Amino acid sequence: MKMKKYLILFCALTMLSCKPESVQPSIDEIAENYVRLVLEIGQYDDVFVDAYFGPEEWKPTEPKSGTLPLDNFVQRANALIGQCDELLVSKDPSFEIARINMLKKQLIAVRTKTEMIGGKIYTFDEEAKLLYDAEPPHFSPLHFNELLVGLDSLLVGEGDLPTRYNSFMAEFVIPKEKLDTVFRVAIDQSRKITKDYFKLPENENFVLEYVTDKVWGGYNYYKGNAQSLIQINTDFPIYISRAIDLASHEGYPGHHVYMMLIEENLVKTKGWMEFSVYPLFSPLSLIAEGSANYGIDVVFPGDKRIDFEKEYLFPLAGIDVNKADRFYQVQYLMGKLNYARNETARAYLNGDLSRENAIKQIEKYSLFTLEKAEQSVRFIEANRSYVINYNLGKDLVAEHVKLLGGTIDNPEKRWTVFKELLSNPYTASTLKHN
Repeated sequence: MKMKKYLILFCALTMLSCKPESVQPSIDEIAENYVRLVLEIGQYDDVFVDAYFGPEEWKPTEPKSGTLPLDNFVQRANALIGQCDELLVSKDPSFEIARINMLKKQLIAVRTKTEMIGGKIYTFDEEAKLLYDAEPPHFSPLHFNELLVGLDSLLVGEGDLPTRYNSFMAEFVIPKEKLDTVFRVAIDQSRKITKDYFKLPENENFVLEYVTDKVWGGYNYYKGNAQSLIQINTDFPIYISRAIDLASHEGYPGHHVYMMLIEENLVKTKGWMEFSVYPLFSPLSLIAEGSANYGIDVVFPGDKRIDFEKEYLFPLAGIDVNKADRFYQVQYLMGKLNYARNETARAYLNGDLSRENAIKQIEKYSLFTLEKAEQSVRFIEANRSYVINYNLGKDLVAEHVKLLGGTIDNPEKRWTVFKELLSNPYTASTLKHN
């Protein structure tokens, strides 16, 4: 009888061990489920999905429910994150580690932003880490006050510094009737230089529109198949320096080019379908905004920008080129102040600064008019820690390219490293650092 019992037990254990194991989803299956999840969440927030150029059948067919199904979305994101973790510990050498890591970080951001839509609040630094995989630096008021001293000595005259600054800058406003001409010349030049280094699709193109009542200055809506809609906000006067800024940032080699390279190299060539959807509040945005701002310096390095603006854009806008040198001195110092908005956003969003004082702080350190400062605070309220992507993103991208040999005196290498960055899965933490 004992022997029979042991035989039965042995058979039972053998049968258990022979049960088929659960099949781990492939990275492509995880990617598809991620895209479908992002598109579903996007039904509940108008700006959650910035671009989509994947299969039409992956779009949600069922109408959204009355309330955000937060638990469902978070659970699905967590499950996909777990599946990415399982792939990362796999011994299969065919797995693309950078791809899986990027997808995992995108999923963490999607989960975080969904929780925020549902009412969860993170500190500024927590949010920056979870959404953008970044750790924004901290600056004291003393740092910015010292920079203001330099501007104060440069902008002599009557009134306080913001008044003197805005009076000085009024001389460099592009007249509205000349705006389109100036912008198109700047865009054409940015495109011409970019095409010397990048092979762009023959059909690539964009539509340029001028809009009002926005919290941003410019925006690129990528439509897929190398097509974009670029909008320029004309709520406030546009200075001559913004022509190249926006032409390069929104167009060449900025957002328009970045999204084309993502679509061509990752989606079409490699079949990495997770890149066919762009959730705005995610690590992709730090690379997108950072590379777009850094791209201005790549396409117009050193004095080449100043020379082009003096020779072409100043005359087209009817602005006295003899005043250009002091204008560039002022712009240089203003560029060093751009982290001040991050500090204002951190204090305001963490509850350490009232809305009224946030506006005053932006007036002081960005030298904005009251109306422009109010717009800036509205941008912070709408996009929160997204502000770090412009300055921190640029600095991280610049350091990465430089450390890989892409210095200003080696333009060929600079463009090569820059293109590699735009064509592959990078986040803040995977960029090369000192």
